[in-house]
Amino acid sequence: MTARAADRARYDRATAHLDAPLAIVDLDAFDANADDLVRRAGGKPIRVASKSVRCRALLERVLAKDGFAGIMSFTLAESLWLARSGFDDVLLAYPSADRASFAELTGDPKLASAVTVMIDDPAQLRFIDDARDGGREVVRVCLELDTSLRLLGGRVRVGARRSPLHSPAQVADMARTVARKPGFELVGIMAYEGHIAGVGDAVAGRPLRSRAIRLMQGAARRELAERRAEVVRAARAVVPGLEFVNGGGTGSVQHTAAEDCVTEIGAGSGLYVPRLFDNYTSFSGRPAALFAQPVVRRPGVGVVTVLGGGYPASGAPGPDRLPVPYLPEGLRYDPQEGPGEVQTPLLGSPADDLLIGDKVWFRHAKAGELCERFDSLHLVEGDSVTATVPTYRGEGHTFL
Repeated sequence: MTARAADRARYDRATAHLDAPLAIVDLDAFDANADDLVRRAGGKPIRVASKSVRCRALLERVLAKDGFAGIMSFTLAESLWLARSGFDDVLLAYPSADRASFAELTGDPKLASAVTVMIDDPAQLRFIDDARDGGREVVRVCLELDTSLRLLGGRVRVGARRSPLHSPAQVADMARTVARKPGFELVGIMAYEGHIAGVGDAVAGRPLRSRAIRLMQGAARRELAERRAEVVRAARAVVPGLEFVNGGGTGSVQHTAAEDCVTEIGAGSGLYVPRLFDNYTSFSGRPAALFAQPVVRRPGVGVVTVLGGGYPASGAPGPDRLPVPYLPEGLRYDPQEGPGEVQTPLLGSPADDLLIGDKVWFRHAKAGELCERFDSLHLVEGDSVTATVPTYRGEGHTFL
């Protein structure tokens, strides 16, 4: 029996009393992935990206481990909810235009001390002031650095279009703007190198593309390490008491942690290890989060149909954004249909051994987005479900 076949047998036994569709997290794999992230971080704390987890119980589990500290959130409303739930160090990773939540933040000393918001433009400071509605609390802010690699005098750009702050001078100017403005305190710098941390460098069947990605990422790492150090020096010249410099992502943990100026690493997807992380040479993890769909039809030899399963991930559309049938091994999509909203035909010889009601296990493409499809996660240890916990959606929250 292969390791994957053994996992399938375990998951089927653990969930035999449950009807699909359902989602699970294998806690042995989850914990092993957490330990690997800590090892790669080399002693620097890891701030957990909540958008990659979207389950309070699992956020609490990982933050109880040595090597993890703080949350990186994705909306201001989520940040406030987490702070009210007892998480006392929440960094909002994206700028917000949520007036009601800013009014709440600036009117509550507990929330204001627990939540740090992201900015990259003076207009965002003015927006926050306009939203205060009488709130007088000092707002903790973090500046985001644009990490993109610019070549040929800026005519070629590699990396996400995020912050307008690219140079040390731009960051220093923004730091001075914050320092001069009453009601705000600059406490951190964040730089997420998505073109390094979030792009696989071993694309199956594409050796030349893979080599090109590795060359690009090597050049981008070197350029960013030098520029990030200069940016931090420039920011500290304005605000000597800067509390943290956050960088990295699951795919670049060990590289970013090696930079002296970085004080903490952001990561989260590496806990679940969705399918997008199969194409990395920098690390390998264990798939920890999966979902199961039930067989509802047997249209013919070598074909079964499961209920639903069309859960595409965000990002540029393409086959890599789709879930993949994982267990039993050997199933594939019908190229004429793909994964569907209500039904998904699957082809392959294993289909002939599946009966109505049997589970087919899938891996999704991007970590936390699975939790927008399910209101609970069944936690598997060995061959048993030891707990069932709500996702954000199960607690009544769809933050974005």
